[in-house]
Amino acid sequence: MVARELINHMIPPLKKGDPARKANAWMEELRINQLPVIENGVYCGLISEEVILEDNDNTKEVGEYQLQGKSCVVNENQHFYDVLKIVSDHGVQLVAVLDDSETFLGVISIKDTVRAFAQSAAVQSPGGIIILSLKQIDYSLSEISRLVESNGAKILSSIVNNDMFDANLIKLTLKINKTDLSAIIATFERFDYKIIAKFEDGEMESSDKERLDILFKYLDI
Repeated sequence: MVARELINHMIPPLKKGDPARKANAWMEELRINQLPVIENGVYCGLISEEVILEDNDNTKEVGEYQLQGKSCVVNENQHFYDVLKIVSDHGVQLVAVLDDSETFLGVISIKDTVRAFAQSAAVQSPGGIIILSLKQIDYSLSEISRLVESNGAKILSSIVNNDMFDANLIKLTLKINKTDLSAIIATFERFDYKIIAKFEDGEMESSDKERLDILFKYLDI
């Protein structure tokens, strides 16, 4: 899923000349804490509810405030994983979407991105999860895929995280389209891969659902 498919057209942009009271009213109505600001189709940044409340002057124009999130943008053809990275790196609620000529098309909210992730095949498809710990220099997804596929299975998604305790190690999380992971685990162990966690379908399904429910409740979706 690409960025343009996730644009939330219910979130309108403000203009620099709009009064702060208009921004406050829209944010209250939409139940969000940020809104995009544009001028002549050009994205200028985000205005936050916190900045307006701290200044305590609703007569000021939006353009008089310090805007944030100027760099929190994606091209319309970028994958929603890129949106997730920007949200994580910058702590914003909204990410602006631009076309190839850098004209503002709209924004994606963190709620929209979480929905897209929750609806992706990697989450919805049945299967199991294996987490491996390995040295960065030993990481080869093609080799790992070969071992998984030798057991008649496929990798649905993979996520690489740095090990916070050892800069030389990574943690590789694999979502696999098999509910019984025993043969795959045996293959990994035979090739000296260190398995630090596994979640097979029966034990994982209720846990995943509970986590998603908690996340959606937190985001008030």
